[in-house]
Amino acid sequence: MDKIDLRILKVLQADGRASSQSVSDQVGLSAAPVWRRVKQLEDQGVITGYHARVDRNAVGLQGCMFAQISLDRHSAEIVENFKQAVQNAPEVLECYAVTGDADFLLKIVVASPEAYDAFLNRFLFNLPGVRQTRTIVALHEIKNDSRLPL
Repeated sequence: MDKIDLRILKVLQADGRASSQSVSDQVGLSAAPVWRRVKQLEDQGVITGYHARVDRNAVGLQGCMFAQISLDRHSAEIVENFKQAVQNAPEVLECYAVTGDADFLLKIVVASPEAYDAFLNRFLFNLPGVRQTRTIVALHEIKNDSRLPL
């Protein structure tokens, strides 16, 4: 990956719908080589997809919680079951294995505190191996950016 690839990625992070011509104007290459480079970045898994960023508040998802999850045991089966369950939960936007007091940190988006309580009771409290859940409620979103600092 060279400087031009990084510039292409920076442009596409700002506007995933940018045409090859628009990207080429911004990075100083013609459209055909830009298209080939973008295709190669997709094939290599550097570009993993394109999506629309949706304002969660505009669609009724005012609740943003961060849950710290601790497991009782770290057997391969329990960890794998937890990971799979999280992958299948649409309310969980992000999940990280972390160090410190918890084993995992989840970003969860729901409509309300009541919806979060229902999510806890329906999902997290029923997962085998979950020992403890601690929730941090986001009061106000200050920055939410998915662009990498290239």
